[in-house]
Amino acid sequence: MLSNPLIATVFIFALIAFGEWLSIKSKARVPMLLTAMVGFLVLTWTGIFPTDIMEKSTFGALGAILIGPAILHMGTMIPFSLLKSQIKAVFIALGGLVVSGVLILAVITLIFDYPTAVAGVGPITGGIIALIITTERLTEIGLASLVIVPALVVAFQGVIGMPLALNLMRRYALKLQKDIDAGSFVPMATDEELNGKEIAATKESPLKSSQTLKLFFVFAGAAVGVALGEVTPIHYTLWCLAFGIVGLKLKLFEPKSLEKSNSFTITMVVIIFVAVGSMAGVTPQQAWSNLPSVVLILLIGTFGLSLGGYIMSKIVKWHPFKGMPVALTALFGFPGDYILCEEVARSIGRDKKEEKIIFNELLSPMLIGGFTTVTIASVVIAGILVGTL
Repeated sequence: MLSNPLIATVFIFALIAFGEWLSIKSKARVPMLLTAMVGFLVLTWTGIFPTDIMEKSTFGALGAILIGPAILHMGTMIPFSLLKSQIKAVFIALGGLVVSGVLILAVITLIFDYPTAVAGVGPITGGIIALIITTERLTEIGLASLVIVPALVVAFQGVIGMPLALNLMRRYALKLQKDIDAGSFVPMATDEELNGKEIAATKESPLKSSQTLKLFFVFAGAAVGVALGEVTPIHYTLWCLAFGIVGLKLKLFEPKSLEKSNSFTITMVVIIFVAVGSMAGVTPQQAWSNLPSVVLILLIGTFGLSLGGYIMSKIVKWHPFKGMPVALTALFGFPGDYILCEEVARSIGRDKKEEKIIFNELLSPMLIGGFTTVTIASVVIAGILVGTL
């Protein structure tokens, strides 16, 4: 029965839907993505789900295609004015990476060995791209036995990072709520101020209002980014992100492009399929034999990110509950950062207006932090460190 693509998709989708329901009921104390990923792992290990259910679904393959358009879309959410205003988030994210990386290299090398430390640093400061860079190098130099270490780090880092970041964000949102009640809260610039004035309330031409054409332009831009990623040393995600940011400035794309084409929700769901599917290759035996080094890397890495985020928050004069989650985005990145902001705003906001205020206050630094860590810095760090092996 589960060999049918639609049925397999519905079963995986049920995990995501259950995670969403649990998040709503728990007021975002239990992240949706965490529930879906852990649930998928348990169901696969117990044999309830076949190991190839993600391939049977084929939704994961669609998710791989949509990563480029989704990242381009995220670029259209970050106008230059926002980048300049969030430079503190960049410093906090980098501070977390530096402290985390130094601690892992020092402690893990002392207890295990240097290759094990390097195998964990890249992935814990980022995600899938750093994982690929690290595993390829380990295989090339005959250390294939260590490939499971970065794989397990990537698979489980969100289990620690998301609840911790969520808790800190909830506490900051509650502080914002008190500031709002006291009349001392100064909101961030609105979408209209950041993205430019909205189009005047005049009738759009059919060409400009076509949802199909809007979606095509996003996919076309992402396709160019993917093509450049294949012929240049720069990864396609960086090209897509740059196209989104520059295209917004040049008015080639609308702000929040996929939302304007009514395609963002399905895109997010499909990409969540990819995130959940990353757990498929992990077996109980692999997890058990490499558990000591992986657990230590995760604990030290998370502590280092939190410590670095706290120190830099104090330096740039941000509240630690706002800054530390920015550093922790290295453990989950996109779409986790977006989802957590949405969950916190929905659970803390007492009405739609307050929900939007909290969401806007959290989203910008979290997105910038995620792009700084996962999309850019982790690739550089992994590339440099594996070169030392």
